[in-house]
Amino acid sequence: MTALISVRNLSKSFPGVRALHDVRFELVAGEVHALMGENGAGKSTLMKILAGIYTKDSGEILVNGEPVAFASPREAQAAGIGIIHQELQLMNHLTVAQNIFIGREPRGRLRLFLDEDRLNAQAREILERMHLRLDPRAIVGSLTVAKQQMVEIAKALSFDSRVLIMDEPTSALNEAEIAELFRIIRELKSRGVGIVYISHKMDELKQISDRVTVLRDGEYVATVPTKETSVEAIIAMMVGRTLTEAPTHSAAANGEIALEVKNLNAGPLVRDVSFTLRKGEILGFAGLMGAGRTEVARAVFGADPAMSGEIVVNGVRATIKSPSDAVARGIGYLSEDRKRFGLATGMDVESNVVMSNLSKFLSLNFFLRRAQIRKTASHFINLLAIRTPSSTQEVRLLSGGNQQKVVIAKWLERDCDVLFFDEPTRGIDVGAKAEIYKLLRSLADQGKAIVMISSELPEILRMSDRIVVMCEGRITGELAAKEATQERIMQLATQRETLKAA
Repeated sequence: MTALISVRNLSKSFPGVRALHDVRFELVAGEVHALMGENGAGKSTLMKILAGIYTKDSGEILVNGEPVAFASPREAQAAGIGIIHQELQLMNHLTVAQNIFIGREPRGRLRLFLDEDRLNAQAREILERMHLRLDPRAIVGSLTVAKQQMVEIAKALSFDSRVLIMDEPTSALNEAEIAELFRIIRELKSRGVGIVYISHKMDELKQISDRVTVLRDGEYVATVPTKETSVEAIIAMMVGRTLTEAPTHSAAANGEIALEVKNLNAGPLVRDVSFTLRKGEILGFAGLMGAGRTEVARAVFGADPAMSGEIVVNGVRATIKSPSDAVARGIGYLSEDRKRFGLATGMDVESNVVMSNLSKFLSLNFFLRRAQIRKTASHFINLLAIRTPSSTQEVRLLSGGNQQKVVIAKWLERDCDVLFFDEPTRGIDVGAKAEIYKLLRSLADQGKAIVMISSELPEILRMSDRIVVMCEGRITGELAAKEATQERIMQLATQRETLKAA
């Protein structure tokens, strides 16, 4: 059988970085082929070359047995290759149909006006082919993330794509939405579409993929059948070592109270929330999406206004009206959306590292002490093992895991006593996760007080000394690490829903 795509000896370099070296990859019709590797392994570079976003330096790409060299995404689309990026590329103010056919809309007489009826009919045909109940006239901005993802798939299929590249498609979806996405993938697979699936969620591989190709440090490692290969073996290929997942709990988690929150109310998703956090402790916040965990962190940090309640930091009542008030009190917040709220992606690493404490690096309150900034950035690059060619590299060019480390460096430089980590490992690979876990435990051992918000229950169980569970804006329970299980957490996470149903 002729492969839909064959990649042979592909290489690509950027200034100061060798992204790919002699990489090979193959995709056949009706296959879901997972592409795995740590952040910075070269996955995204390979996919962007296949999608015509980057051009290769050397090597060969064959589509249906014919050699190609795409100079633009349009050429890749014409060859039947579609890509769905992790950050969705949709226009929220337009309708579903308009997004699907943007730039290719059918026009009426004299080609002066759009033919909206034909546009909606063509979009409806694609949506029905996917067995999706979605109104083509709906405004995309009003849809859930899961439905927006389906619009992206429909858009790719509108080009008659035989190859679909999905980059972290489930990163913002709940379990029901993931199940619907997998149904769509299986439907496409049955019609002979080849799917390249990039994800850091190991449990998804067994459910959806047929083969797995692993890259490490820009080089090809192996291609293995999913069913016959253990998750542990795949992880070992990715990181070049065996990672242990043993729980790590602190012996110093009985220290003084660093933060006390009493009867906090802020909007519909923070209702009468009270908890304490001790020095040297990692307090896990668990719950389903929309439970109010992020909203609690944002209210404590002053990013969202609190309607009532009391916040006590190191025994002193604090008035926090803005993030600058929180930072002045020694509170740092690492947002779940690092690109939107945690980083200035167009700036370099060193500027991001010192951003939260810039006054420290001013001379005569006006001139930046560049040498001191560079020295500080280099210290944290070495401390956190941030993979970057230099401290002057733009943050947007770093992998997700390394971007997360830059955010952490920013708050470490500020030397905050209380740190909120909101989804600290979302979208990063298992190797980088292990490094983040080690760092969090090290900070707690130094006496820092840490709140870790995570949707991954194994992560919560592994890292937390205590676990607070939320449902519909309220705390429904608190568990010590020794008594916590996934089942017990889920009972508490759905407790108010259960009471309502009763």
